[in-house]
Amino acid sequence: MEKGVIIQASARSIGNTSVSVAAFNNTVNFDVIDLNTKHISHFDYEFKNANDDFAPLFKHIVKTYSVLIFATPIYWYTMSGLLKVFFDRISDFLIQEKAYGRLLRGKYMGVISNGLTNNVTKAFAEPFIKSADYLGMSFLGYQHSVIENGKISETTHKQINALALKCKQVIQNKD
Repeated sequence: MEKGVIIQASARSIGNTSVSVAAFNNTVNFDVIDLNTKHISHFDYEFKNANDDFAPLFKHIVKTYSVLIFATPIYWYTMSGLLKVFFDRISDFLIQEKAYGRLLRGKYMGVISNGLTNNVTKAFAEPFIKSADYLGMSFLGYQHSVIENGKISETTHKQINALALKCKQVIQNKD
């Protein structure tokens, strides 16, 4: 059976990003991986970071899931540092152990973000879209959430639900 995962990349495990994740997950019930609970070092051309959590985590993700949803707050107009490091470390599997890197081909990627305002630049999604293309993945879409007082608006909830339903359809069509 095909499965999906939400890779949550916030400096807080329980915060606004987790509100967006919960809203998305009400529709799909994907597994959630919280990068804040992992020790993932920055990319290193000498691969001195081989003993951190990234390699086993990445291998698990590519062997287990067909749909990857990245959940991030917007920090300084872009993805969180945790998520940027995760993306940088994918290079490990494009340089070494390429067979695992190639397992991303044919998979699906989506993004949910959150912030205190709806003031998101159109360029925010571009690194994800281009990364999906480069890695041979299909980009399913992007949805931003405005979180106020720990709650998501009904309009935003409907928009997140639409992306979640799209993900659910992809998985059902692959089964």
